[in-house]
Amino acid sequence: MTAKVTAEIPVAADNCPRHVAIIMDGNNRWAKAHRLKGVAGHKAGVDAVKAVVETCAREGVEVLTLFAFSSENWRRPKDEVSALMRLFLIALEREVRKLHRNNIRLRIIGDRSAFNPALQEHMEKAEALTRDNTRMTLVIAANYGGHWDITQATRKVAEQVKAGQLEPSDITDDLIQEHLSIGDLPMPDLLIRTAGEQRISNFLLWHLAYTEFYFSEVFWPDFKSEQMLKALDAYAHRQRRFGQTDDQIAARAAQQ
Repeated sequence: MTAKVTAEIPVAADNCPRHVAIIMDGNNRWAKAHRLKGVAGHKAGVDAVKAVVETCAREGVEVLTLFAFSSENWRRPKDEVSALMRLFLIALEREVRKLHRNNIRLRIIGDRSAFNPALQEHMEKAEALTRDNTRMTLVIAANYGGHWDITQATRKVAEQVKAGQLEPSDITDDLIQEHLSIGDLPMPDLLIRTAGEQRISNFLLWHLAYTEFYFSEVFWPDFKSEQMLKALDAYAHRQRRFGQTDDQIAARAAQQ
């Protein structure tokens, strides 16, 4: 996995986000701007994924979560959905060994039941191959929705209550979070959305409570290493308060 960086932007090591989440938007608009079919934009977007994965791993990001296919994307034209499924399968076959060689763990979150058996099998094999890798965790959200994630987590908790394993008074934020798809990983520090849109589109609804947002006008296929570094640099200059005042933040910094 290689990518050329045209402009190096320094990112403070102590201000690097542990977890970056990205809504990869603009593939179709990129294709339209280049007078190509929509699937061409998705294919070009794969190159952006490679560049961003490499950049985040190099900069010390621990977790990178990419919104690849939402639960609402099934509403798109059937030929586009079919092309996306083929592209997803091809990407799994071609790229997973590169991830493994670079010590990157792959996790896929979302409701897999809607995918065909061959794709489900490749998902399982890819995760198994990379399970013990430690450099970075790459999370792919496929047929994923924030509502679905919270619903399936609360259903599991309800089943424990029904079985007598829990009392309703035992239910806490932490307990629900344990049952979320990536509840065991750090919460996202930075959310990036490309292509100028400024909404979260049912993505990681629980997880984004205190996340910093960064919106880029660049279409996803053109969001490469330089743009990723700009986003990390913007994050490095944010002050995260988590409900505290500026004075409290300053006092805490002085004690460190």
